[in-house]
Amino acid sequence: MSEADSGGMAPHPVKLTPKLKEQLNGVATATLTMVLQQKGIRSTFFSGLKPTNPQKRMLGYALTLRYVPMREDLRAELGGGVNAQRRAIEGVGPDEVIVIEARYKPDAGTCGDIFATRAMRRGATGLVTDGALRDDPGVSEIDWPVYRQAAHAATLSRRHLPLETNVPVTCAEVLVMPGDIIVGDAEGAMVVPAALVEEVAEKAAEIELRETWALERVNAGESSIGVFPVSDERMPEYEAWKAARDREQ
Repeated sequence: MSEADSGGMAPHPVKLTPKLKEQLNGVATATLTMVLQQKGIRSTFFSGLKPTNPQKRMLGYALTLRYVPMREDLRAELGGGVNAQRRAIEGVGPDEVIVIEARYKPDAGTCGDIFATRAMRRGATGLVTDGALRDDPGVSEIDWPVYRQAAHAATLSRRHLPLETNVPVTCAEVLVMPGDIIVGDAEGAMVVPAALVEEVAEKAAEIELRETWALERVNAGESSIGVFPVSDERMPEYEAWKAARDREQ
């Protein structure tokens, strides 16, 4: 077994400091996606995946898990015993999110309530799968964020073999590298490249602040023109509002 497939904690190429966590938890996935698009990175949002608990935020390092199509002659070798799925569940650590590549297949479960509960108890901060979730009602009752494409009662062996962990995966047509940062909110989940997360988080926090000011102005009856985005003429007004807000906090 290779080191990449030995389970255990995902690599952490950047530290999720308290400041970084506050910034990322305070901005929408829509804002983070926009910032990355402005940098030319267009495919970061997991399209078609919905949360089991929309009220729960998700943030953590990606621990990746790759499934391949079922081939019955390899089922015992790859799917039995302490396979890659179980190594991910038993190896995941605090502040990590399990991200499963299941080839966008909606007709076989990729995880269920027992494994989800085990990962949560180990300190994992969420799970993302582009396949189906088994025991979906039970998982939805867990106070923990999970994003999935569909619900399906069949076990993973109907479609999948769990092959390896901590390798690059494609989840919902998005490339995820081990240790990338995964963010989720009520709208959905996305990946932020680890090397860019500090820059992206800071810019996203500033954009959200500008949008808060713009929303206040629009709610007060003003036109969106000049306030969203903030025009050069209105920038001094925004800066004064921002300074006053900082003094109050």
